[in-house]
This record gives sequence, structure tokens and C-alpha cells, in this order.
Amino acid sequence: MPSAAVPIPAPGPVGVGGGRADAGPVRHGPVLAVTCLALGTVVAAMASLNVALPSIARETHAGLTQLTWIIDAYSLVFASLLLPGGALGDRFGRRRTLLIGLTVFGLASGAAVFTATPAVLIAIRCVLGFGGALVMPATLSTITSTFPREQRARAVSVWAAVAGASAIVGVLTTGALLTQWSWRSVFLLNVVLAAAALVGTIAVVPESADPDAPRVDVVGALISVVGLCALVYSVIEAPERGWASPATLGGLGGGLVVMAVFVAWELRRRDPLLDPRLFKNPAFAAGTASITLQFFAFFGFIFVIMQYLQLVRGDDPLPAAVSVLPMAAGLIPASRLAPRASEKFGARACCALGLTLAALALAWLAQMNATTAYWHLAVGLVPLGVGMGLAMTPATTAVTDALPPALQGVGSAVNDLSREVGGALGIAVLGSVLSAVYRANLPLPHMPVAAADAARSSLAVAANMGGPVRAQAQSAFLAGMQSALLSASAAALLGAVVVGVLLRRRNAGTAQ
Repeated sequence: MPSAAVPIPAPGPVGVGGGRADAGPVRHGPVLAVTCLALGTVVAAMASLNVALPSIARETHAGLTQLTWIIDAYSLVFASLLLPGGALGDRFGRRRTLLIGLTVFGLASGAAVFTATPAVLIAIRCVLGFGGALVMPATLSTITSTFPREQRARAVSVWAAVAGASAIVGVLTTGALLTQWSWRSVFLLNVVLAAAALVGTIAVVPESADPDAPRVDVVGALISVVGLCALVYSVIEAPERGWASPATLGGLGGGLVVMAVFVAWELRRRDPLLDPRLFKNPAFAAGTASITLQFFAFFGFIFVIMQYLQLVRGDDPLPAAVSVLPMAAGLIPASRLAPRASEKFGARACCALGLTLAALALAWLAQMNATTAYWHLAVGLVPLGVGMGLAMTPATTAVTDALPPALQGVGSAVNDLSREVGGALGIAVLGSVLSAVYRANLPLPHMPVAAADAARSSLAVAANMGGPVRAQAQSAFLAGMQSALLSASAAALLGAVVVGVLLRRRNAGTAQ
């Protein structure tokens, strides 16, 4: 991946800013369609399985911590390998990397169909994350390197809308599949989508790369993987081990130390995997922070709300998935309108307003209980979607536009990394908060120890016990959900403050 120290080569035949491409005209419409299909396939995989969590818990006897890992194993590997995945695409070809990633993703999805235990499913989700980490950065960097500058903002807005809406579409599609088939059908759909994207990539996507891209920083990549894994592992396991336990505190402290080592290592390299000095650019830093906190709240919310709808309200998978559609009704048009709103009012106002709307919506949704009417949920979902849409596109554009053409691979990878790290941490932290509060509010002193431990492991297990245990477990889950959604609201509000401060600094510096 190129760094700030690498000179910008002469433009290639498709205007890739130092890249090379296949000869012949580029068909921008088909390229955008295929890259968005590939993007939607890997992004939907992060959220779509949330609908199937109750079914997976009942069939595999997975506890809340294992369910968190089933979702977050994908996100964690995805996030950890995005930077080296982007670097590989820059150096060896984005089209080639896209093809390899889609192949790995499709094959791993096929293997998941035959899975019967939580441990194996978690392992396969890790492999899926590896494939996704090759696909996602290649999609955005292909767009930014093949589209003319005057068309790039609109193409990025489509990309951002697909990135946001794919999670909702994936949730809805999974709900529909579960009305007729088991949760394994979700992975069969992944195989079909990956195959279609693979054929489309071969047919219309041009090759592009930076011939002067430096060697991949393998040491830096390994350090970042170790640091992120230590942090996320410690957060997810905290409810089991205890937040104040030596294992949890040691893991969190060790992860932070490793990430500090990563920063120090990257600062010393001439061609870093990720140059920490890029974050001195206020627009780049603001866009990155905004995206991270948006997806922290968004994917954490999806993880929590799907269990609430099915295990507390008693909805079937499809009605549960349909219930969140008002979020898409707000997100998609807001994403398309965001570039014009940003031009008129400024990226700072657009991002801050969007994040504030999302924070207020999450605080509203945190007040739900077992008898809450659907209108309460819908009233919260619409502004949540609008807020996400308003904040997402200008934040993505801020990251990519803050860098010169030779560093578009860096911008793409950091943008994707922010989404996935935010999503992985959101699921880990909010899932951990949910689990900890659920356990604390479900003592069950009069039950046999083994039965009480089983009920505390998962609401799905407790619900099958029926009677007073089910009622107590639902009450405990609601307490955990409220804490988790209020934490998500605080994260979105923090994002609004960070964006407001950083972009005000940039504006002040421009005025001088």
C-alpha cells in the first residue's frame, strides 16, 4: 500500500492516478453494479445471521457468549485483515484480489451448510471474514481509481448507500429464508451471491493497481491483528470471566499496548501499512471517527434488536426482519441526499446532525419493553436510518477526498477498516453489556445449578424452560437491552461531538 513518502506516478490509461488498467473503455455503470453486488454480499453477511441467532441457539445450544462470537468472528477477522487486504489489492491488482476474496467467501459459505456445532461455525465465520477482507477494500478502491473525479462523489454515495442498506436487506432476506428453511439456507444464499459477483467481476471489472506500491508490511499487519484480537476477545469474554478479572484487565491492557506498538512500528517505516500521521488531517480523522462510531452503534443495535423481536416479542423471523424496514426507508434516501446537503450546509453540519439523530433514536428505542406497541419501534427506526444516511456519505467522502490519488488505496482501506472495527467492537461491547446485565438480573436461586447456568447462558435456552423462568429471563434481557442501546446512543453522540470539534478546527485553519 502506498504511503505519503511514495511519489505519484503518471496517470494510467483509465485515470487511476498511478495505476494500470486493462485496455479499452471502462463501462462505469456495470462496474458500479458489480462492485456493489460484491460489497453487499460481504456486508450483508455481517448482519444477516443475527435473524437466525435464536434458531442457531436452539439447534446448537450456543450461549450468549458463543452467539456473540458467531457474529463477531466474521467481523473481527474482516477488520483485522482489511489493511493488508487493501495493500494486496494495490500491489497485485484490485480485480485479482476481488476474485480471490469472492472465491474464498463462496467456498467457506458452502462448508458452513454442513456445520453442526458452535465452535465449527465460529471457525468458518473466521474464514468468511478473510474472504470479505479481500473483497471490501477492492470494491471502493476500484470505484475511486476508475471513475472520473466529477462522477466519483455520486458513485461513492451509491457505494455508501449499499454498504448501509445491505445489512438491512440481508436481515430481511434471512427472515424470508427462515420461513421455509433452516439457518443453513443463509449460507447457501451467500454461495449464489458470491458466484454472481465472481462472474460479473470477470466480465466487466478492469484491472487496476499501483505498479510502485511497496511490499506489504507483514510485521505491521500481524501486530495489528494481535492487538485487535486481544481487545475484542477480552470484551466478548468479560461477562464470563468478570470485567474486573485479571484475564479481562490483562487482555484489554495487553491489546492497548500492542496497538501502541503498532503505531510506533508504522511511524518508523518508510512505507507503512497505515501511516498514523494521516490522522493529523482533521477531515480524515473526523471521517474515520464518524464511520467507526456510526457502525459501532448500528451493528450493535442489529445484534440486540433481532433477539428482542424474536425472543421477547415472540415474532417469527420474517416479521422480525420486516419490522426493521423503516430504518432502510430513512437510510437510503438520506444517503442519496447527503452529498447535496453536505455541499449546501457543510460536511460538519451534515455528519453532526446525522449522528445526533441516531443518538436520540437509540435512546428512544432503549425504552421498549415486552408490551411496547410497534409504532414505538417504527418511530425510532426512521430517524435512526435518516441519521445514519446523513452521516455516512459525507464521512466516507471526507476520508477519500482527504488523500491524493496515489493514496486512494489507503483511504479505501481505512474507510472499510473503520466500518468493520466499529461493527466488531459494537457487537462485542454491546453484546457484552447485554450479557453481563442479563446474567446479573437472573439469579434463579431456587433452581439446580446446572439448569440455572443454562438459563443464564442464553435467553433462547431460558425461554424453552417456560413458566416463571421465561418471564424472569425476558425481564433480565430487557434490562440488558436498555443498557446496551443507551451505550450505543452515547457512542453516536460522542461521534457528533468529535466531528464537530475536528471539522471546526479544519474550518478555522482554512479561514486563516
